Amino acid sequence: MNRSHFLAVAVTAAVANLAHAAPASLLSASNPFAKPSTLPFQYPAFDKIKNEDFAPAFEEGMRQQSLEIEAIANNKAAPTFDNTIVAMERSGQLLSRVSNAFFNLVGCNTNPTLDALDKDLAPKLAAHSDKIRLNDKLFKRIQTLYDKRAKLHLDPESAYLLERYHKDFVRAGAQLSAADKETLKAYNGKIAALQTAFSQNVLKEANASALVVDTRAELAGMSDKAIDAAAALAKKDGLDGKFKVPVVNTTQQAPLSELTDRATRQKLLDLSLARGSRGGDYDNRQVALDLVKARAERAKLLGYPSHAAYMLEDQTAKTTDAVNTLLAEFAKPAVRNAHKEAAEIQKVIDADGGKFQATAYDWNYYTDKVRQARYAFDENQLRPYFEYNNVLLNGVFFAANKEYGITFKERHDLPVYNPDVRVFDVFDADGKQLAIFLHDPYARSNKRGGAWMNAYVAQNKLMGTQPVIANHLNIPKPAAGEPTLLTYDEVRTMFHEFGHALHGMFSNVKYPRFSGTRVPRDYVEFPSQVNEMWVAWPEVLSNYAKHYQTGAPMPKELLDKVQASSKFNEGYRTTEYLAASILDQKWHQLGTDQIPTDVLGFEATALHDGGVDFPLVPPRYRTTYFSHVFSGGYSAGYYGYLWAEKLDADTVEWFKENGGLLRKNGDRFRQMLLSRGGTMDAMDMYRNFRGRDAKIEPLLERRGLTGE
Repeated sequence: MNRSHFLAVAVTAAVANLAHAAPASLLSASNPFAKPSTLPFQYPAFDKIKNEDFAPAFEEGMRQQSLEIEAIANNKAAPTFDNTIVAMERSGQLLSRVSNAFFNLVGCNTNPTLDALDKDLAPKLAAHSDKIRLNDKLFKRIQTLYDKRAKLHLDPESAYLLERYHKDFVRAGAQLSAADKETLKAYNGKIAALQTAFSQNVLKEANASALVVDTRAELAGMSDKAIDAAAALAKKDGLDGKFKVPVVNTTQQAPLSELTDRATRQKLLDLSLARGSRGGDYDNRQVALDLVKARAERAKLLGYPSHAAYMLEDQTAKTTDAVNTLLAEFAKPAVRNAHKEAAEIQKVIDADGGKFQATAYDWNYYTDKVRQARYAFDENQLRPYFEYNNVLLNGVFFAANKEYGITFKERHDLPVYNPDVRVFDVFDADGKQLAIFLHDPYARSNKRGGAWMNAYVAQNKLMGTQPVIANHLNIPKPAAGEPTLLTYDEVRTMFHEFGHALHGMFSNVKYPRFSGTRVPRDYVEFPSQVNEMWVAWPEVLSNYAKHYQTGAPMPKELLDKVQASSKFNEGYRTTEYLAASILDQKWHQLGTDQIPTDVLGFEATALHDGGVDFPLVPPRYRTTYFSHVFSGGYSAGYYGYLWAEKLDADTVEWFKENGGLLRKNGDRFRQMLLSRGGTMDAMDMYRNFRGRDAKIEPLLERRGLTGE
């Protein structure tokens, strides 16, 4: 999940709309955040929220929570679990409400006013969080409870909550000296500001890096509809008569598989690769260096050799050695396979009479030709069978109904922040409403790249809130009246992100701290990756893979080719992912005295040392537009997709061994994993479900890395 751009503000408990007696409010009653939304499930009143509502709501929200925390810290009664830990879980009603709305909208529907406020808020919210985590009196109460935890006779979830609070505060610097706490506050404020600057630069640079060409001929290979869309986009941006192709967040760009003009392919990939490192207002090189340095200095202050060591201690991987071992284990076979794939591409180029050596901008174009030669089909043959609405309703929702018994009903009475957003009521197998689900499919210039899930309202029993969950994608929007036909990867992404949504919707926990996807970063992708298995599951695929014009099912021979080619291009896919993961680790395993001055030079050395410096396969993200780790929540954690995929591949085997898409299997997965959020150690949760640790063999087999 790149998951959500939501910034963890204040204490980590403040993630749900809370309902308890708060300090008297100084916020105008007309502000839509002054009270919980009266819409179903406290669904945000998007039609009433204006730009100018956010700043005063944040200011008052921080003021109120500060008063609540001070009351807890200065309580003259002896600390108890209820008057300290539970009271903290209840704090922050207003701040939580405005934060959930603001940071989700900044990710999917921003504007210059929100961007400016985001930049202004980052250090203020970091300081607010520090004010809580570094409160001596508050930590003493937590420490007192922690020291006698065995005698408190708490239920397992409450006992784990106490342990987590203690660990969270210690990791946040609660045991530092007064002087060191002041230094830590400065680091936290600086890091927050730099992360926001990096994020905003990435979005602005993507818009500034779009490919602009003068003639239709330069876009030959793209469909007429896609070229018309490029013309319309250019005209909208004041470039009448030209054609504009947007650049998405990853290094490789979808049109590279279609463009027949090699010069155009080179221009497009060059634009993509240069983002954030070509000078100008949006250059991210110095921002990245400053951020890496500040993170390393903070880690040293907290007693860790590197930022990665600090981050990984709280993940299931635990250590940098464990992560380095995992990445190294995959690097050699992945690059070996990528070289084999490159040789196949070169054969096609030579056979076509090409007098050139394959490059990175040729890969996608000629990979499709290799696929055609080997399997007699290209991915464009699939698109007529992957119409967006059909994939969502008869694929994603159908699989969830078969597996969990849940049903969906679209509604049009709730406000949305963009007309393309769809809203669904979600009903459990017993007919009781479980959640509200928003689906935001299309790319926009004011929407960050990638795909993610977020919670506008998180489930918890303490305050009795039920989930309002959203999925965000970046599918190119077709011209008016045209169907939205998806690539296979876009279909897989829809199923993946809905796996995150299920994790949020099925949450059945008592405390906000543990709700939904509040689990370790290297575990959070596990349930979503499991949900990808239904993409090509015969019963599911046959229900949604139908021609958008005729309704005819996808021919069996085409389906067979899809299945046969499932491991095709895995060398490339694994290598580009590993390259990005290794970059993340190389940057964040640096000590304070090891920070380089040349971003691109360091990047080249890191890829070489990691064994993944294959020019035909650039990293999935280069440093200067690697939002996951420099502005999102995945710093030192991008490896987590592979780490979680080990669990995912092993779990897919479990489903297959037990009959596949059956309610009994879904109910077990839901009850033992999806519903439990972060209420216990993640790996213990997995072992309880599987009966053992995950094996690596299914993952190696899936990625085609078992042979020489």
